[in-house]
Amino acid sequence: MDRKELHVMEHLEELRGRMIKTLLAFFLFFIISFIYVEHIYQWLIRDLEQKLAVLGPSDILWVYMMIAAVFSLAGVIPVAAYQIWRYIAPALNREERRVTLGFIPFLFLFFMIGVAFGYFVLFPTVLGFLTSLSQGQFETLFTAEKYFRFMLNLTLPFGLLFEMPLVVIFLTKLGILNPLRLAKARKISYFVLIVISILVTPPDFMSDILVTVPLLILYELSVTLSKIVYRRRLLNEGLSVT
Repeated sequence: MDRKELHVMEHLEELRGRMIKTLLAFFLFFIISFIYVEHIYQWLIRDLEQKLAVLGPSDILWVYMMIAAVFSLAGVIPVAAYQIWRYIAPALNREERRVTLGFIPFLFLFFMIGVAFGYFVLFPTVLGFLTSLSQGQFETLFTAEKYFRFMLNLTLPFGLLFEMPLVVIFLTKLGILNPLRLAKARKISYFVLIVISILVTPPDFMSDILVTVPLLILYELSVTLSKIVYRRRLLNEGLSVT
């Protein structure tokens, strides 16, 4: 085995080790979340006027595991980001290492802000609208599995999508992105975001609008933040800003 192959094997072995550490952290968070999952469940349904129905014993386990998995995902985000940073750090210069390390806490913060927006703003609005359609015509019965799947579809994607401004700032700082590229890609970006909003929401027009508008605002916010970061980077490099 020559030196190049040995170098590749060392990188793969390091990547494997960091993936294992991330998975172990996820399982640790999962166990902790599962211990308190009944309390979390009671908090999530605190405003619900009726009890949720289950169609079988396995539904209860599925709901508890889903709740624990979501909380574990939130907890493991900074761990996964740090492991990725440790893996790529040798290829970065001192300034790039400092910048990338500083973004790790904000990954968790923006994820939680996105989940909070989906849970406290979007979820009750869409649920209330859809429930109002059945008043006086249908008897509404929520199963635990469908209720939490619906909640998950309206909250978890926003946790991931709210990372968009942070990712744009990060890539702009590294010189990979700039506001000119983002502006040129505006039409296709809008199209992609609209498709995403349709896929993650129930099939009704109001839900699509409630999801699409915040996503487009997030994109425009990302473009604005990219302009600010880009101008600062040019000034630091002693280049003129047009």
